Amino acid sequence: MAAVPGTGPAGAPRPRGRRTQGERSANSRTLILDAALRELHENGYSRVTTVTIQQRAGVSRGRLLHHFPNRDTLLIAAAQYLAVERVAEMERWVGDSEYGRTTGGDRVDRAVELLWETFRQPYFWAAMELWTVARTNEDVRAELLPEERRLGVALTHVIATMFGPALSSHAAFDDFRELLFTSMRGVALTYAVSPRDPETDPHVERWKRLARRMLDVD
Repeated sequence: MAAVPGTGPAGAPRPRGRRTQGERSANSRTLILDAALRELHENGYSRVTTVTIQQRAGVSRGRLLHHFPNRDTLLIAAAQYLAVERVAEMERWVGDSEYGRTTGGDRVDRAVELLWETFRQPYFWAAMELWTVARTNEDVRAELLPEERRLGVALTHVIATMFGPALSSHAAFDDFRELLFTSMRGVALTYAVSPRDPETDPHVERWKRLARRMLDVD
């Protein structure tokens, strides 16, 4: 009698293949980065330790130190990691969804809303924690700056993708993008002391009007 497909003799399930060392290492690294980001977002820089990250990730001390030899390197990597993941995810979504085929005013409005959503994510607040530390800590600043520059290049590209080729090729788009991004960052920071519903923030409509004026959209 033939075995059921996907089983061994007498229908016994075949054992799943063991993960390679590289797969286990990559999984551990992801667990550590996710745990570090949550710790930084929820508890702030001053209260995060490698021990709390290790416990939250559920990995050994040796495994954590194998990937990240010190706390600051780990925290910077964590904040950058999720931001890069989110940027890539958003870019894929724009390309695959109905939104990616919209134009004109509808595209402007949705792009503004999408970009504003990124300033409500844990990685934004994790990054702001590190920026505050970098102001007075030269070691953190030296390590953070090149990573922020690399992320800035990726963000420039994804913002252009959000708005689409017709709008991002406008002569004023670069100036508009810088104004929009820095304005959103500034407004987002006020939520640290004045929590409220970001969906109803009056700046959202202002940003949409600014986009329409600067990019000549009716």
